[in-house]
Amino acid sequence: MRAMMGARTQMTGHVIGLLKEYMRDLVEQAVQEAQAQQTFGFEPVPYRPDQALSDLLAILDDRIESEGLQVGLPEGFLHDMWTLCNDAQRHIVDHVWLESRAGDAVLSKAKIRELTYRALIDSIEGHGTK
Repeated sequence: MRAMMGARTQMTGHVIGLLKEYMRDLVEQAVQEAQAQQTFGFEPVPYRPDQALSDLLAILDDRIESEGLQVGLPEGFLHDMWTLCNDAQRHIVDHVWLESRAGDAVLSKAKIRELTYRALIDSIEGHGTK
C-alpha cells in the first residue's frame, strides 16, 4: 500500500471512511440528477468509470480545500489519490464493464459511480493488507 499510495499518505480507517462518505455523496447526487432529468423528460447521457473517478477527484479537491485539515485528511492526499485512481483505472473499467454485461439494462450514472467506487475501495483495501 505504501508504494501505491506514496510514502506520505496512510490510508487509515478514518481516511477510508471519509472517502466512502464522499463517494456516497456523489452517488446520491447522481440519483437526484437522474430524478430531475426524468421529471423534465431528458434522456440520461452515457457515463463512464473514468468520469466517475474524475468526479471523485474533483470533490476531493473541493473538500480538501474547504475542510481538509479539520477532518484529518493528510497532506498530499489528493496527489496520492490521483495516482491511485490512475493506477487502478484499468482494473476499475474492467470491473464495471463486467458488471454492466451481467444485466441487460444500461447502467445509470449512479450505478456506474457505485460500481467504480466499490472497485476503487476494494483496490485500496486489497493493497492495505499486503
